Amino acid sequence: MAVSQETINKKNKEKKRLKKRLDKQQKLADRKANSQDGGLKNMIAYVDENGHITDIPPDPANRKKIDATSIEIGIPKREKERTTSIRKGKVDFFNSSKGFGFIKELDSQNRYFVHVNGLIEEIKEGDMVTFEVERGLKGMNAVRVKKVEG
Repeated sequence: MAVSQETINKKNKEKKRLKKRLDKQQKLADRKANSQDGGLKNMIAYVDENGHITDIPPDPANRKKIDATSIEIGIPKREKERTTSIRKGKVDFFNSSKGFGFIKELDSQNRYFVHVNGLIEEIKEGDMVTFEVERGLKGMNAVRVKKVEG
């Protein structure tokens, strides 16, 4: 009787697997034989005091102490811009329960946001006031608001 084709294919597949396994073991042995001094030590890189990457460790005597609180992450806060000119206006809207409102300047008819923290005296809608302008997060804000008689 003849050997079935299926058995021959199984034998060929087994031979290929065995050959592959032996090749893999041979490659591993070659890598170990040709490696120098360990793998991790060759992969470490250092940065010198000028910012260049080297394979020589930095000298601890050249180490500089850095104050971590002086490092700013992100965008530094802008200084508040102030205009020293005192402006006159009329309280267009003010919600005392929420603590904010708007003042309409008499000269230019511009509206400025006002917060209760920027008030010197209490105000209400329709009051004539004097104020200064400061740049806030979302635009110009009225600050140091005083009520004016008249």
